[in-house]
Amino acid sequence: MITQRNIFALFVMLLLLLQLPRFGMAAPEAYGQVPGLDDPSARSGTGSATGGLVPVVEKIEAGSLALGATAQVVVRFRNDGGQPVQTGVIRLYPSSNVSANVSLNQCESEPLPNGAECAIALSVKALQAGAWRVEMLMTHNGRTRLVTATISGTVESNDEAAKRMTSDLEALPESLDFESLTESQTLTKSITLRNITSNPIEIGEIYIDSSDVSGLTLKTQCKTLTPGQACIATINWSPKMAGRSAGVLVVRHNGPTALTSVPIIGTFTPAATTAAEVFPKAVPGRGLLVSSQDKIEFGDDVSTASTITASLVNIGDAPLTIKDIRIAGSDNGLGFKSGGCARGTVLNPIEACPLTVSWSPTRVGDLRDDVQILHDGARGVMVLPVIGQATATVSPDQKAIVLTDDGSSEGFDLNVPMTPDQIEAALAGKGLPRAPRVVNAAAALDGYKITSFGKDRAIINGPGGSRLVFDQEEVSLGGVPWFVVMKKEGIEFLHNGQRVLLLFDRSLSSLNRVSASSGDASSSTSTSQTTSESTQ
Repeated sequence: MITQRNIFALFVMLLLLLQLPRFGMAAPEAYGQVPGLDDPSARSGTGSATGGLVPVVEKIEAGSLALGATAQVVVRFRNDGGQPVQTGVIRLYPSSNVSANVSLNQCESEPLPNGAECAIALSVKALQAGAWRVEMLMTHNGRTRLVTATISGTVESNDEAAKRMTSDLEALPESLDFESLTESQTLTKSITLRNITSNPIEIGEIYIDSSDVSGLTLKTQCKTLTPGQACIATINWSPKMAGRSAGVLVVRHNGPTALTSVPIIGTFTPAATTAAEVFPKAVPGRGLLVSSQDKIEFGDDVSTASTITASLVNIGDAPLTIKDIRIAGSDNGLGFKSGGCARGTVLNPIEACPLTVSWSPTRVGDLRDDVQILHDGARGVMVLPVIGQATATVSPDQKAIVLTDDGSSEGFDLNVPMTPDQIEAALAGKGLPRAPRVVNAAAALDGYKITSFGKDRAIINGPGGSRLVFDQEEVSLGGVPWFVVMKKEGIEFLHNGQRVLLLFDRSLSSLNRVSASSGDASSSTSTSQTTSESTQ
């Protein structure tokens, strides 16, 4: 039963409901708009309606990137969920004109708390001009399980480089040109390979692809390159044929592009061949043998034994050894004397030695020969032409023979050799002055020959004219004091222990007999008897 009190209470309640908006309280109708079957955590103050890991910026504009350059792009992520999130695998999907890899992952170190942020750095390498794009996918254990981000930009380049692909392994120079080669020699150049990425690169294979006649060879030790590290590939070019040579240096590696190539070109145009000069040019680190004379010239009127000495000098910057000295001809009376320059002589830089060449003409006419000096310096051989003209011959029997102290001789057996004691006794007995010893005193007898020969006396003819010499007597020839000993074969000259034998010319003796017989028979008979006795 409705009483007056109940009606009053209902009126007061209705009045109060009408006054609620005036005190800032939410109207009862607001609660009727909220569904009652949604996630309770979504209505709590500890979570949001989206939840999970989200990128701070979904689409990142990286701007312009130069061709061949590498840019570092940072992508940030935030945990909008109510629980810590642990990240997982990251996958990158770059466009064809760039390469991309993860250089830093800060999100994988520990679970990301609610509301916190982490960063991932990407290394983007520009390979070809044009617009580029990289899609990034990363898994996590949040409610959405997957998060994505997009990085985009532009690779800028000039028209020439727009069509060129670059590699993660940079080559400097990009092409190797040996240009033009005119000399027959080997050229060497290098190519620097540098890792311009943020990851190590393993070089699996490196070689030169070219023809066999190009003459290109490779020497390198490039294996593993850490970020920023470089190595050198050395290219040697020894062309085998004239013309253009070409090849390609191929480098295979485990980088994103997997390949780097460098074109190699060169042109060989050999100069015309010219005659070799007598003395070559200096070569660093080698000895260089030159002569004080570029040729040995005896003149146009040679009738006696003649001698010319040339000085051989090492003008290189290293020691030089003379291996051998040879005379090309063998029957023209040309030879060289021992001493001075000889086999085994070592010449230090700027040192010299004398080379003495003698000529006893064996025929009348021109002399055309040469002296060959073999050595271990630059070129290895020096050839000195020898020229002259003889108007008379010199018989080999007239040449002086130098005897050793033990009585032996070169090419001649002495029947009654004198001992050193006998020589000294002979010198002392005759009172021959003991003048200072003359080195190579035998040279003073060059050109002398016996024109008349007897048991105790003889006539010799030489540069100083005709001289009469006597057995066991002293005489001065060529400025050298000699003690004369008449032998069966000729005249022996003694000087302070040096013994020189001058042979008698038998052919000249026969000629004298014939000449004498036509003028005076008695004189011819006497001369023949004397000659016969001396030659027996």
